[in-house]
Amino acid sequence: MTYLWIALGGSLGAMARFAMASAVFKWADKPFPYGTLSVNLLGSFAIGVAYVWLVQHQWGEDYHRQIAMIGFLGAFTTFSTFSLESVTLLQQGRMLAFSAYVGVSVLGCLGATLAGIWLSKSLT
Repeated sequence: MTYLWIALGGSLGAMARFAMASAVFKWADKPFPYGTLSVNLLGSFAIGVAYVWLVQHQWGEDYHRQIAMIGFLGAFTTFSTFSLESVTLLQQGRMLAFSAYVGVSVLGCLGATLAGIWLSKSLT
């Protein structure tokens, strides 16, 4: 049953990632991976929130964590895509874009996770 919950969350997360990244890409209309960056920032914030509620406060059952954290957010965040896009920027010789993308992705996502944890703790 665990795999079914993870698969359910994963399929929803993958569809949500595609929808959000596509929408941001169309909106931004720039040769920079804003869609993936947006997904990673939002996903990192969301996993901070989910961690506090589902793990630390032990809200819900195991399947809630499996659907939300492992399935949905595991498929929603896109660090494999992030890695490929970073290497592509590097291979194109776009050092400023590469540095900005990697820096904002890593530091921004860490900050977003901390913000999610802080916000969730402050609401309890």
